[in-house]
Amino acid sequence: MQESIRFDIISVVPAIFESVFNTSIIRIAQQKGIVKIYTHDLHKYSKDPHGHVDDYPYGGGAGMLIKCEPMFDCIEALKAERTYDEVIFFCPEGKMLNQTVSNEISMMQNVMIICGHYKGIDQRIRDVHITREISIGDFVLSGGEIPAMVLVDSVVRLLPKVLGDSASALDDSFMDGILEAPQYTRPSNFRDMEVPQELLSGNPKTISEWQQKKAVEKTQLLRPDLLDD
Repeated sequence: MQESIRFDIISVVPAIFESVFNTSIIRIAQQKGIVKIYTHDLHKYSKDPHGHVDDYPYGGGAGMLIKCEPMFDCIEALKAERTYDEVIFFCPEGKMLNQTVSNEISMMQNVMIICGHYKGIDQRIRDVHITREISIGDFVLSGGEIPAMVLVDSVVRLLPKVLGDSASALDDSFMDGILEAPQYTRPSNFRDMEVPQELLSGNPKTISEWQQKKAVEKTQLLRPDLLDD
């Protein structure tokens, strides 16, 4: 994994990112210089007198599309400054975001994220500039901003020195293809509900075997498709 990563995010509503990117793990990662996040307001690249960046789609139908000109200008201005490992666009037909995808992106240095809005973006933007299309599920959102937050969060926590205990990310669900085993903390007995004795044994081998067994059982019960994969 890279020591640091830069995200450039193009959006028509960049203010939406402020609270998420300035709190918790992402804020700490930025303070440490491990991640750099820059949001770019697409309206600043509009040549329309009113700052519009969208128009009606050819062929009719409801909704508005983000136009080529402002998006091309913004993307090309950023590309003139650096080389990007990926230019990502979120859309229903994209590959589903999973831990493997997040792991891959965590190895990169410069990533650009295009946030669609309204009905989406002109196909020519996708044809020329987009290198990877991603979906976060079989449902429709009002824009790509929330998926962008999801992706950034899932990637940033994988970077070295972001989490207090860097090994904790290695035990997360999906890192080894299955769900995480049940977790417990103090007290060992709460309202007659006891922590499994294996976890209190102090024997690393016993604990590891119990965790692996329970992880498989949990996956069989809740996500059997993961075991099929």
